[in-house]
Amino acid sequence: MAADLLQLYRQATHWTAEKVAGADDLDAATPCPEWRVRDLMNHMLDTQRYFAGAARGENVPLPSPSPPPLLTDEPIADFDRASGEVLDAYARDGVVERMGPALGIAFSDQLLHGWDLARATKQDATMPDGLAEVAYECIHGRFTEDQRKGVFGPEIPVGDDATPQQRLLAYTGRDPN
Repeated sequence: MAADLLQLYRQATHWTAEKVAGADDLDAATPCPEWRVRDLMNHMLDTQRYFAGAARGENVPLPSPSPPPLLTDEPIADFDRASGEVLDAYARDGVVERMGPALGIAFSDQLLHGWDLARATKQDATMPDGLAEVAYECIHGRFTEDQRKGVFGPEIPVGDDATPQQRLLAYTGRDPN
């Protein structure tokens, strides 16, 4: 699956870029109660900075719970640049093999934040076919309860008939309905 992670990240990035392009109200509330769209987008840029730097072997700080103001007057260009840096860093020889689990988390993060952004800006939040299931597999069970704090909300129970997207959202503390 490691070789496919780069393609999965590209797919999640393409879908999320559509949501960035459709985000016209940077002050809209998001599913994260303490954040507005601008905060979410700053977090997305901060997170991509982290994953790109880690893949290049740099000593980069973890994304901040209070994201720095990285968003400029050109959010689409900001997002394209940041996601391009992640893709470039992971495309280097041996990086996916060495950092595959981190790329799986980066892919899942990109997909989840695309959903957050879609919900906040009243866009279609239906994830592309197959991506939610793989994202769930990439992150489920990878975090201890302590590590979940500050990363995800408490897991929300779902029924056996939940879709892969509902299962992923519920696992990360997002209301899947």
